[in-house]
Amino acid sequence: MSEFQLVMPKMGESIAEATIIRWVKNEGDTIAADETVLEIATDKVDSEVPSPKGGKLVKLLFKEGDVVPVGATIAIIALEGGSASAPAPSAPAPEIKTAVVEAEKTVAAAITATAKPATNGGARFYSPLVLNIAKEENISMAELEQVEGTGSEGRVTKRDILAYVQQKGNQVNTPTPVATSVAAEVKTTPASTPATSPAPSHQAPKVALMPGDEIIEMDRMRKLIADHMVMSKHVSPHVTSFVEADVTNMVKWRDKAKKVYEKREGEKITFTPMFVECVVKAIKDYPMINVAVDGQNIVKRKSINVGMAAALPSGNLIVPVIKNADNMNLIGLTKTVNDLANRARSNKLAPDEIQGGTFTLTNVGGFGNVMGTPIINQPQVAIMATGTIKKKPAVIETEMGDVIAIRHIMFLSLSYDHRVVDGSLGGSFLRKVADYMENWDINREI
Repeated sequence: MSEFQLVMPKMGESIAEATIIRWVKNEGDTIAADETVLEIATDKVDSEVPSPKGGKLVKLLFKEGDVVPVGATIAIIALEGGSASAPAPSAPAPEIKTAVVEAEKTVAAAITATAKPATNGGARFYSPLVLNIAKEENISMAELEQVEGTGSEGRVTKRDILAYVQQKGNQVNTPTPVATSVAAEVKTTPASTPATSPAPSHQAPKVALMPGDEIIEMDRMRKLIADHMVMSKHVSPHVTSFVEADVTNMVKWRDKAKKVYEKREGEKITFTPMFVECVVKAIKDYPMINVAVDGQNIVKRKSINVGMAAALPSGNLIVPVIKNADNMNLIGLTKTVNDLANRARSNKLAPDEIQGGTFTLTNVGGFGNVMGTPIINQPQVAIMATGTIKKKPAVIETEMGDVIAIRHIMFLSLSYDHRVVDGSLGGSFLRKVADYMENWDINREI
């Protein structure tokens, strides 16, 4: 019998597993080549999995809600022209049996390596990735059972376990004599204040329901966003700086160029690629904005990958990334911005397209806001927000003296990680972005 094994696809360098959300096709259904068979979800994005070959779906190896490792066989398809009968359960194909046995061995090994001698009475399933993280962080199975899961049926996801590790690390534990500075600090602690007192926990308050209240469960993406935002505030001490930019030249240039560009390229040119170009130039002037923090090390990025926050029809936000933005001209940036934005709104982004950002730009002006204080997109160290552009009277210095004129004014705000970005660097970088905006060449060719 000619069969094809459909496997869980590799969706990014850092993605080791995915959750099956829904089987679009059932056993016995006929499938055309490149037709969607199932929908999956990762910690990054939801995706559809098509079949590279046409045939009949004869066997589903996983159920909806199952967490499946990348590369594992998830379904068997009888190719066109072959037999459509399902393989007998008692004698599965050697390749399928091998894949299933190997997957079972991986899970069993991870559980054995992670579990402590104490018996584990829990019934939750843990993926090999979660179990390996627990092992590395010395988290027992008993402790793992207490971690709140946001995955399907309450399962603990990679994001859940990492958030728990971060929260655990922020708590004040009993001092140990591994660092002289810590030991010295303990010795000077007043007797009235025990050094071993744990830091107060910051649990969310209980919400009392009132008449007429409606309970709306967060969707999966909103849960991920919430966890990521809380984690970012725990990790980075946020500081925000503001500048006011006169973007009159940008407005006038775009008014002149947009019709020409749309007629020639068949698409619109927005302010976003113009903003991205100015940000890239400023990053080249201040490369220490384009870094990440790894423990006590600073990772200085060579690539300039600019994430742009995009609003989805559901009200959630997603941040597609413009890779190597410093290698693109304005036309290249415009086409990339339009493509990513359009596919973000239709949920057609690939997982790799929302990873690898080194700096993020968000436009709060799109909602009529004059400024904002955005939260850093970890592991980056800075995020810039652009406000709405408004006409305002401004004082202009001329050779004949000061005059008052109507100008297009916009506020810029930069939130940055004060562990590695001081006010001097953050403020200077933001001012440089504004300078590039204000000095936009109004006679520039498109």
